[in-house]
Amino acid sequence: MSLSFLFALSAAVHAYVGWRLGPLLPLWGAWSLAAVLLASAMLVPLSLIAFRMRGSRAKVWVSWTGLLFMGLFSSLFVLTLGRDLLLAAAHGLALIWPQAQPSTAFLATSAQTVPLLAALASLLGFLNARRTASVVQVDVPINDLPEALRGFTIAQISDIHVGTTIRHGYLQAIVERVNGLQADVVAITGDLVDGSVRELAEHVAPLGTLSSKHGTYFVTGNHEYYSGAHAWIQELRRLDIAVLLNEHVVIEREGHAMVLAGVADYTAHHFDPSHQSDPVKALANAPGHAAVKVLLAHQPRSASQAAQAGFDLQLSGHTHGGQFWPWNLFVPLQQPYTAGLHRLQSLWIYVSRGTGYWGPPKRFGAPSEITHVRLVPAKR
Repeated sequence: MSLSFLFALSAAVHAYVGWRLGPLLPLWGAWSLAAVLLASAMLVPLSLIAFRMRGSRAKVWVSWTGLLFMGLFSSLFVLTLGRDLLLAAAHGLALIWPQAQPSTAFLATSAQTVPLLAALASLLGFLNARRTASVVQVDVPINDLPEALRGFTIAQISDIHVGTTIRHGYLQAIVERVNGLQADVVAITGDLVDGSVRELAEHVAPLGTLSSKHGTYFVTGNHEYYSGAHAWIQELRRLDIAVLLNEHVVIEREGHAMVLAGVADYTAHHFDPSHQSDPVKALANAPGHAAVKVLLAHQPRSASQAAQAGFDLQLSGHTHGGQFWPWNLFVPLQQPYTAGLHRLQSLWIYVSRGTGYWGPPKRFGAPSEITHVRLVPAKR
């Protein structure tokens, strides 16, 4: 996509919102909306190419402001489009029922309401995105779970997207909250970074202080492959984080074994054929007597292969739970599950809404989470 096309597209969609709302606002409101739309039309596309900028301060400023405007304009655009669809339906209905024709007062009131709702959603979304993720407790029932593994806990973090707007302090707060759980295992299910090791190593460093009884394990997400996956794998191992690339570890408790496996991202083979995601390979040579088999897989759509391979539980992320309305409505077009605990044959799948955010610092209707998974015996 060329730079000129990007700016032309941005100008067109911003002009649409101004055209549909501006004439129906009071003069001060029309001028305010025009100023916001003009700034947004310039800064949103600039934020998408900010990584090309040389000055770090300029890059951070353009990214921050552009992404804030992106979050605001997303709601403005969707609400404006929704208003127009509602008006079109009313005009159509008025052909057979004249009373349905929207009044002048309704046209003005609805036009004034759209920017207010967009601003409110963006403010609440910003506050939700920037707070430290809350802990979500999830019990997963496992058939024939031995007493030694009863209550085994996994702290899952996912989709943090350390980058321009998520830095050292944001991640440090997440690490402190995870460490407070005193989990048996910490699992990081991909999309940790948006940028190179050179740019972000200092901001990812807090992960080196994660603590649990049996260690921290990581699987790659698609964004690792956009950011230099091999360099990140090396850096995470330097931080004493185990990276599972179609492989597993065995955790023993009182003579009972749990297999914790991990696969590369579902699309990894497009970047490195040797990273072809393979749940069957991840279980190769695993002990046959293992009581529980858990798979870490970034994308939920690995579930069908995981079920066939014989896993009991898959922990995934990727979807962000849609991050903010209405994008959650489109996740099922690509993924079988959006968020929460699901069942596929004998496999449980838990999909985290993510612990950070991607793009606009905005979460609305899909709060971030640190997942505290606990294995419990299935009821008979």
